[in-house]
Amino acid sequence: MSAEQKLRAAFLFIAPDADPDQHKSWVKTPKVDLLAVAAKDYEAATLVAKNLVEQGIQAIELCGGFGQVGVARVVEAVGGKIPVGVVRFDSHPGLGGKSGDDIFGR
Repeated sequence: MSAEQKLRAAFLFIAPDADPDQHKSWVKTPKVDLLAVAAKDYEAATLVAKNLVEQGIQAIELCGGFGQVGVARVVEAVGGKIPVGVVRFDSHPGLGGKSGDDIFGR
């Protein structure tokens, strides 16, 4: 990426009853455009991740609600086309103190 290009990144988070078409927002800075997107579960998150790649997003960071299984599913969904980073919580406060793996299964 040249000095003139902006990084287009996304932060993908788990939120029960979320609709990724409705629950999203951009933060734009001089060097980085960040799209925050909510997904209701791992299945929705994998679809969102694939769409983000198609939209030109260059990196995805996942919230701490994604357990190891959820992270693996998103990494597989993007097929190595972009890097996927992770914020870690063993028990996420927004998910009732549980990991997404406990809620959404393996």
